[in-house]
Amino acid sequence: MLRGLTVVALLGALLVTGCGGDDGDADPVSQVPAEGGLQERVREAQSPVESEFPSADGKTLDELAAEVKGGGTVEAGLATSVFTVGEDRLAFGVIDNEGQFVYGKTAVYVAPAPDAAAQGPFVAPADVLVTQGRYRSQQAATEGDPFAAVYSAQVEFSKPGTWAVMTVTTTPDGLVAAPAQVEVSSKKDDKIPDVGEDPPDVDTDTVESAKGNVESIDTRRPTSDMHAASFADVVGQKPVALLFATPQLCQSRVCGPVTDVALQLKAKYGDEVEFIHQEVYVDNDVNKGLREPLKAFRLRTEPWLFVVGADGKITARLEGSFGLGAFEDAINSAL
Repeated sequence: MLRGLTVVALLGALLVTGCGGDDGDADPVSQVPAEGGLQERVREAQSPVESEFPSADGKTLDELAAEVKGGGTVEAGLATSVFTVGEDRLAFGVIDNEGQFVYGKTAVYVAPAPDAAAQGPFVAPADVLVTQGRYRSQQAATEGDPFAAVYSAQVEFSKPGTWAVMTVTTTPDGLVAAPAQVEVSSKKDDKIPDVGEDPPDVDTDTVESAKGNVESIDTRRPTSDMHAASFADVVGQKPVALLFATPQLCQSRVCGPVTDVALQLKAKYGDEVEFIHQEVYVDNDVNKGLREPLKAFRLRTEPWLFVVGADGKITARLEGSFGLGAFEDAINSAL
C-alpha cells in the first residue's frame, strides 16, 4: 500500500494459504482449504440475501447496531479507499478479537452519520482469493494465516463527505456488527480514469525495456509472464487487463493474491485479452517514488485493475482487494 493510505491495515497481517486443484473450470471455493470448516464457511458467505438482515426502515445506524448482538466483537478492515457520489464498490474483511477472519453471510449499511437514517442492507458476497496451486506465488505459499475471501458490496452514496458504515455478518452465535468510516468525494474531484473514459497513453515496463532483467520489473516470486507488451502498444488493438501491484512491497499484502488471480485468469482469457502487470516503485525501492504509469493514472494507492475494451475505452476499474469473481467480471466487461 502506498504511503499515506490507512485502509486495509487490518488485512495486512493475514494472507491466503492452502492447496487447490489445477482444473481451470473448478469451483473457486474448492481451492479454499477445507481444514477447520473454512471452505464451508466461505461457500456460505458467497450467497447473502437481503431479507436475512434487519431492515433499515427509517432506523439510524446506532439503532440498527443496538439490535445486533455481538457488536464490538469484530472489526471491519476496509480494502477500498476511493469513493465518489453514486454507486461504489466497498470491499472489506471482517476480523475477530483473535485476529482471525470471520466468514458468513454479510451485508453493509451506510449513513451520513451514526445517528442519521441508514441505507441498506447492501449484500456483500464473499469473493474467493485463493488460486489454484500452479498460480500461487512463493509469497502466498509460505504465509501461515488464511485470508481466503474478501467481501464486497455495491453501495450508494448520495452526497460527498464523511459517511458512517456498519458491516453485519451472520455467525453461529448470531449477527455481529462492525463500524467503519469512509470519505466520499464528488465525481468532479475523482481524477483517476473511470469507466467509459480513455486511459492515459502510457508505456508500461516490459521484458524488452528491462533488457531481460524481469526481476527489476516484477517483485513476485517467481516472476510472472505479464510483461510481454507495453500498454501503449496494445490499447485500442485488443482488450487489456492492466494490473498495478507490487507483490513484495505492498504493505497491505493484498497485491500478491490479486497478481496470482490475474495469472489464473490469464490462463483462461489470455488468447482474448492482453494481461499486463505493472510494478509500483522506481527500481522496486519505496524511497524512490512511483513509476511513471502510476503517475499517469493519478494513483495514490494500490493494487488497482483497469480493464480496457478493444475500442480503447475503460470498461471496469477495481481498487484494493478483489477476488476471482470480481476480476473475471471485469474482464468480461470488455469481451
